[in-house]
Amino acid sequence: MAFSRTALLVVLSAAATMMGTTEAFAPPARSINLARTCAPLPVSLSTMDDDVAVSPDDEPADYLLESSDLEGESAGEEEVLAPRFLSEQRIADLREAHRRHPTDTGSPEFQVAGMTERITHLTQHLKDHPKDFSTRRGLVALVNKRRRLLNYLYREDEQGYVDIVGALGIRHKVPGAIASREDKYGRFPSQKDNKGKSKMKN
Repeated sequence: MAFSRTALLVVLSAAATMMGTTEAFAPPARSINLARTCAPLPVSLSTMDDDVAVSPDDEPADYLLESSDLEGESAGEEEVLAPRFLSEQRIADLREAHRRHPTDTGSPEFQVAGMTERITHLTQHLKDHPKDFSTRRGLVALVNKRRRLLNYLYREDEQGYVDIVGALGIRHKVPGAIASREDKYGRFPSQKDNKGKSKMKN
C-alpha cells in the first residue's frame, strides 16, 4: 500500500507531538548525503556465522523427491483407472477371445463381443446419469445392431451363435422363436375393411 509524502509527514508529525519531540521527525531542509551519514555496523557477521554453521551434507538438494520415494509409492498402491479405460481393456480382451483368426476384425463374433461390453458400460453409465438421453439413444441403436448381427449369425452358423450367446450371457430370442404376424393373429377372423365407406347407414 503506497502513501503520499505529505500523508506520511502528517502521520509522523502527529506521532512526534505525542512523544514530545518535533525535531526528530522534521523534514530535512536540504538533501542528506547517505554515504556520509551511514556508518558501518559495529556488529561483526562472523559471530553469526558461527551460530549458523552449515555443513556440506545439510545443503538442500536441487530436486523435490528422490527416486526411492517414487518407487515406494508405486509399489504400495495400485493404479485406479477410470471405468471407460477398464471397459476398453475388457473390449480388447473379449475381441481377442472371440476372433476367428489373428487378423479378424469384422466377423459377427468379433463385433458382437465388442458391442456386448459397450452395451454393459453404457447401461452402467445410464444408471448413474438417467437424464443422458443422447447416450440412451446410442445404446438402443447399439442393442438393435447387435440383435441384427446375432440374427445373421443364427442363420449362417447356428453353433457359433449358441457358443457366443452362452459365453457372453446375452439374452436373445432367435428369429424363428418370434411368431410372425400371420402366425400370431391368423387364428382370429379378419376385420371387415371399412375404408371409404360412410359411417351412417341410409
